[in-house]
Amino acid sequence: MIALGCDHGGFELKQEIKKHLDEQKVEYIDYGCEGLEAVDYPVYAKKVARAIQSGECEKGILICGTGIGISITANKFKGIRAALCSDCFSAEATRLHNDANVLAMGGRVVGAGLALKIVDTFLNTPFSNDERHIRRISQIETE
Repeated sequence: MIALGCDHGGFELKQEIKKHLDEQKVEYIDYGCEGLEAVDYPVYAKKVARAIQSGECEKGILICGTGIGISITANKFKGIRAALCSDCFSAEATRLHNDANVLAMGGRVVGAGLALKIVDTFLNTPFSNDERHIRRISQIETE
């Protein structure tokens, strides 16, 4: 189960991602927002982070205008490793090396075509389970 969240700057891209996930038959929960009216991104980052913390969702996708604020907010939650990605290489590396569980993107930065490729890369790349990456994640978690 994937948790989706955005602010008004990410709403249109989130709609494209929802269509894509529907076509792929990937289940998701949409935690908002519901339109282009200005809203505060922390509200939606918190909902997605809590859904992952509780086990209701395995991974999340967050989108705001740049992806920066929404990823910073999500990373305040224990166990959340939100990665801001604007290319497929970073999406793959953050899954392989960081076991990132939240993908953050900028709706005003990444076009829909590239964003869907980033989503696929993020969702389909497993964590490597290499000892050095496990060790590094442990160091992040304990600080």
